[in-house]
Amino acid sequence: MTTGGDAKAAADEAFARGAYPHVVNGATADKATTLDAIAAAMSFPEYFGRNLDALYDLLTDLSWLPAGEHVLIWTGSDVLKQADPKTYLAVRSVLSDAQRALGPAGGKADSWRLTVILAES
Repeated sequence: MTTGGDAKAAADEAFARGAYPHVVNGATADKATTLDAIAAAMSFPEYFGRNLDALYDLLTDLSWLPAGEHVLIWTGSDVLKQADPKTYLAVRSVLSDAQRALGPAGGKADSWRLTVILAES
């Protein structure tokens, strides 16, 4: 998980290397709204359960998206960090675990990869 930097620059860099950027407006102060923002940015299927286990499950699947690298760029995460530090750490842990689980696929064309960036707005 990478932290810092500008969201637009991170999205442009991802796009330039052929990845799919997904910008999450994370300026949310509670768990439900944060999960909804991630779900919207990643185009989660309707069956998303809106909990941390479901977040991990979908982030390590991504089969509804095109194969390749998907870059989740979480902007404004400091809002949640200030409002609810415990939830922030839990969400961040899930994102980190999912990124590790869906690491480099050895260059296989039909696989998915997840990169997570915490960026400034």
